[in-house]
Amino acid sequence: MPLSSDEHIGTRVRIARNAAGLSQIELADFLSHGESWMANVESGRQPLDRYSVITAIADRCDVDVVWLLGQPYRLQRNGGSLAHAHVPALRTGMRRAGLILSGHPGLIPQGAPTNLASMRTRSKEANTARQAANLPKVAQLLPSMVEDLNTALLVAEGADREEALRLLVDAARTARMCLNQLGYPDLAWISAEVAAGAATQLDDPVVKAAVAWDRCGALLHQASLRETVAVADAALRDLEPLATGRRRQDEAVSLRGALHLRCAIAHARGSQVADAWSRIDAAIEDADLLGAGWYDVKQHTVFGRGTVAVHAAEAGVEVDQPDSGLRKVPQVDIGEVPSKERRTHFAIDKARALQRMGKSAAAVTQLCEAASNAPYYVYADPMSRALVSDLARVGVPAQASALSGLIRNMELVK
Repeated sequence: MPLSSDEHIGTRVRIARNAAGLSQIELADFLSHGESWMANVESGRQPLDRYSVITAIADRCDVDVVWLLGQPYRLQRNGGSLAHAHVPALRTGMRRAGLILSGHPGLIPQGAPTNLASMRTRSKEANTARQAANLPKVAQLLPSMVEDLNTALLVAEGADREEALRLLVDAARTARMCLNQLGYPDLAWISAEVAAGAATQLDDPVVKAAVAWDRCGALLHQASLRETVAVADAALRDLEPLATGRRRQDEAVSLRGALHLRCAIAHARGSQVADAWSRIDAAIEDADLLGAGWYDVKQHTVFGRGTVAVHAAEAGVEVDQPDSGLRKVPQVDIGEVPSKERRTHFAIDKARALQRMGKSAAAVTQLCEAASNAPYYVYADPMSRALVSDLARVGVPAQASALSGLIRNMELVK
């Protein structure tokens, strides 16, 4: 019996296909599948478990990939209600930030000025929650922080205003990640653009490159693959003078590697296999250049060898080479990556890879371990949910109880 979530996504695929004037066999041919596969997708007997396939359907039928996924998932457990409750206030703060950065006249502070030292402490707290994959806490912290920074931009001058701009860049980038994961891609894009507006006023090439990395993240969540590569490549060209030569800056090399990883995922989701692995190889070179202990938490990317392995695992699943993805970066310990968010992302994609390699029981174990450390992140992840739906469809007798717990916590059945 298909789970209710599968019925919903299958229904949306059928609606999108009919609206595009395509028959089942026409869409199936486009995806290199048979008509029976397409019929099973629409009936809920065949889950969609790869972004590459979902992206292709959305592109061919000219629909939004987030709508196709059914996001946002308004889960009630594990802080879900709390996370979504703060989104309207965050939307208001980001809208005001955009107006302030554009120099719109007539705007006045919404509260009393806040000490910037206090703002630095709050920014660190939000970033710590981000890297801990604690989305409800991030969503709770951001709205008041953004509004206080809006006030600072309206009243501060000189060095204080510059610091407020840097803090706003940081807050907007944190918001982008959180909103993407919660299922609000349009607001995530607005957050990325607020960060870009503040970075433009700072005119710092490293900050601009970091913001480009966030723009790519927002674009990937909307399946804008060509735009992702275009934005990343433009940033890579600007970074090159800072990332090469005798005066090479490590942070520029790190951002170069992180941008290559964005491109790798875009290529993988677009089924461009050679290009995906080529970008992974370029990122490995940059990680090796920086050394085994390098991880860039300051710029949010957490770039390093372990993070390259995280992206290689996802790329391997998307291009249907899961074993290659898991082996791509040898002699790396994911446990050393200083970000639970990155480690959790890897765990989800490793579980997806194991399932595609015929190791369903191991996939359930892997996903349960990830959920025990970062529950809401795992339960609200689209591919994690697709994996559980597929495992429920085929059954995993050795892990029946654990699988039932995942289904319950993901609220896949009512």
